[in-house]
Amino acid sequence: MGLSIDKSVVITALIVAILMVLVRCQRPQVINLGAVFTFDSVIGRAAKVALEAAVSDVNADTSLLKETELRLFMEDSSCNVFHGSFAAFEVLGKEVVAIIGPISSSIAHTLSDIAKGLQFPLVSFAATDPTLSALQFPFFLRTTPDDSHQMSALVDLIDFHGWKEVISVYSDDELGRNGVSALDDELDKKRFRISYKVPLSLHSDEKSVTDALNRSKSIGPRVYILHFSPDPLLRIFGIAQKLQMMTSGYVWLATDWLSVTLDSSLSDKVTFRRLEGVVGLRQHIPESIKMRQLKRNRSMNAYAFHAYDTVWMIAYGIDKMLSEGVNITFSHSKKLTHAQGNKLHLEKVKIFNRGELLLEKLLQVNFTGLAGQVQFGRGRNVTGCDYEIINVDKTGAHNVGFWSKNGGLSISNITWPGGGREKPRGWVIDSANPLKIAVPKRVSFVEFVTEDKNSSSHHIKGLCIDIFIEALKFLPYSVPYKFESFGNGHSSPNYSNIIQMVSDGVIPTRSKQVDFSQPYASTGLVVVIPNVHNGTWIFLRPFTTQLWCVLLASFLCISVVIWILEHRINEDFRGPPRRQIITIIFFSFSTLFKRNHEDTVSNLARLVMIFWLFLLMVLTASYKAEVTSILTVQQLPSAITGMDSLRASELPIGYQSGTFTFEYLTYSLGMARSRLVALDSTEEYERALKLGPTALGGVAAIVDELPYIELFLAERTGFKIVGEPFMNRGWGFAFKRDSPLAIDMSTAILKLTEKRKQKKILKKWLCKKSCPEKSGWNHPEPNQLNLKDFKGLYLFCIAITVFAFLVFVLRMIRQFVRYRRNERTTLTPGASWSCFPTKRLSGWVLGFVEFVDEKEEAIRSDDSNNNPSQVVELQGGSEVRQS
Repeated sequence: MGLSIDKSVVITALIVAILMVLVRCQRPQVINLGAVFTFDSVIGRAAKVALEAAVSDVNADTSLLKETELRLFMEDSSCNVFHGSFAAFEVLGKEVVAIIGPISSSIAHTLSDIAKGLQFPLVSFAATDPTLSALQFPFFLRTTPDDSHQMSALVDLIDFHGWKEVISVYSDDELGRNGVSALDDELDKKRFRISYKVPLSLHSDEKSVTDALNRSKSIGPRVYILHFSPDPLLRIFGIAQKLQMMTSGYVWLATDWLSVTLDSSLSDKVTFRRLEGVVGLRQHIPESIKMRQLKRNRSMNAYAFHAYDTVWMIAYGIDKMLSEGVNITFSHSKKLTHAQGNKLHLEKVKIFNRGELLLEKLLQVNFTGLAGQVQFGRGRNVTGCDYEIINVDKTGAHNVGFWSKNGGLSISNITWPGGGREKPRGWVIDSANPLKIAVPKRVSFVEFVTEDKNSSSHHIKGLCIDIFIEALKFLPYSVPYKFESFGNGHSSPNYSNIIQMVSDGVIPTRSKQVDFSQPYASTGLVVVIPNVHNGTWIFLRPFTTQLWCVLLASFLCISVVIWILEHRINEDFRGPPRRQIITIIFFSFSTLFKRNHEDTVSNLARLVMIFWLFLLMVLTASYKAEVTSILTVQQLPSAITGMDSLRASELPIGYQSGTFTFEYLTYSLGMARSRLVALDSTEEYERALKLGPTALGGVAAIVDELPYIELFLAERTGFKIVGEPFMNRGWGFAFKRDSPLAIDMSTAILKLTEKRKQKKILKKWLCKKSCPEKSGWNHPEPNQLNLKDFKGLYLFCIAITVFAFLVFVLRMIRQFVRYRRNERTTLTPGASWSCFPTKRLSGWVLGFVEFVDEKEEAIRSDDSNNNPSQVVELQGGSEVRQS
């Protein structure tokens, strides 16, 4: 039995199916769009023209939407969240598929919540608050880049000029606060920072703005970042001009609000003169015929072009949806039906049913618009645009550079505030708020830095202070400063605490807190131990090199003096020249062994010999005692040869308290804290090393920085450095993180080194007593005897020797005069000395030398033959008279 179907039923079903397909494929005649924004604003006036032009152009394009007409319903939000919300529901009542706007970021936050609840696309062309891209607002789209994009461009501009700190001035609303937050994030990526924030209310009066800007002047940075909504009055610059902040040394950088303001209004020379030196960003809009047509309206700006593209973008999304056969239908929302406040009649509002699908189609749109490429990326924002760098001078705003995300920054000469072309430094130190410099109030190694206790003005002095002051002289600007001592004056303070003070208000952890300048002194950790003597020349060790040289010279001088005193009367000191030279050399040295072959006859020579032998006795006894001490007290060589051997041992180690040495030995080298002994002064260094590792409070070695050890060794003897310096570092000045003064001071220190002034300062402070040298001439080894130890004996011996020599010379002169007088009486008148005046002086000198060289007995014999009755006084202890 076959299945029978009524033909009428089949025909009816076919008709219904055909009608349904026809209904589904039929495009609506009109599709409504809503727009909510502030009409009476810089952006709003231009956007209104651009939106109307865009709707007209879309409807004129028969390839898009075909027979469907696009209608736009605009409502004024009056720059108010309350009015903006009402305006949104007004256009929703027109059965719109999407809403364009708003301009204000504050209103955009509220409308985004409404769009999320009712599920319709909200597309803004001017609300640039970066937080609107959050997942919290899934139905919010933006056809202009958010503020984080232009903040990236600004930070590249700041980086290009080498500025590290800025002051941000912004409107105290969602646009300003969140925009500056994005700026802070971009600055942090390059280790820059905002030093001070100046939020200004939208309704601030002139006095409030003046007070806020005045407070910022004392901070230090002179780079100001301005982020506001477009302001046709440009009030901020007028107030800054009154405060002398539009002068040389200041930097004013503005986001694109300034270019939008200037592009949308007629500016005169007075305005440009007030804005001279300001640098800003302008969105790069490619040249096109349509752009030039729209620019005939003088109020046109970049955001108006984005508004134009927004209409086309929505039209493309609607067209894609209609091409897929989606019907445009509306229905009452349950959320509005059950809402309280029936007087608003929200239950009558119909919402687009396919808002989520339209949003999906809009995110897929990709076309080249009037303002550039329209394609959505991360955060439902269009891909970022490029920026032109504009610079305002007295004649107008000019392009001076270009920035793109991929191409970076290119820039030419800029006119800065005050009319100069030289790049401003970007910061100053206010004389009313001088640079505070923390210095340790040291009680040891005060040559480096300390507070003068004898000064009523708490004068800070030392090597580090002198270098700092000299380096400041090489800076191209003045730096007012004030030293503030840190410490109780009873013990040296901890440097890590001082570093923390600098950070709040180089071991690895320190460099993360502050920035250090170029080192002004090379340093490193070294190991110091007691000195142990060994060597082949041990017999020379008791005396210093200086004393040995003086002793050798003394032997020769005494020999010469004794020869002179004995030559006339002692046969042992006469003879051929060679014999006399040998006698001079060996006589004095033989006295050292009490084996003199020659005997002294003269009383004066005997007097000199008595004190000379006494001096030799003292020197010999001291020498024997010293040699005995060295040979009998045999100290075994130390097992410590450097840091490695010291680390491997379990011996106690001394270190200077308050320095980084403790952290390095414990954290970096892993030494037990129980082994480390804190020491505060060079006296404690010496005492601990002499006590040794076995005594209470003693140490086997001390680990400290090289400059401290060099000063210690210059003042103390008996110690030495073993091994090579390790952890080579340098001493520098610590500044706040990213302080520009750190870079300038580094340059100044290099110049200080080139001028060799640094070396003079080091010599001044570290060579007050003595400077460590390689030679032992001025620096005796431990327990060595030096010339100072015998200074008194030497001076007394020299005085006796000089006295004896002078007595001898006076006696010789006296005898020579008598001898010449007697000789003259025997001469004939023609042979008188008075006849030869030109030869008188030379004759006297030669005669005196011959007289002294002549043997005493020969002179006496000759004198007796000439004058038998004359009594001649002999040199010696007794007088020999001839009658």
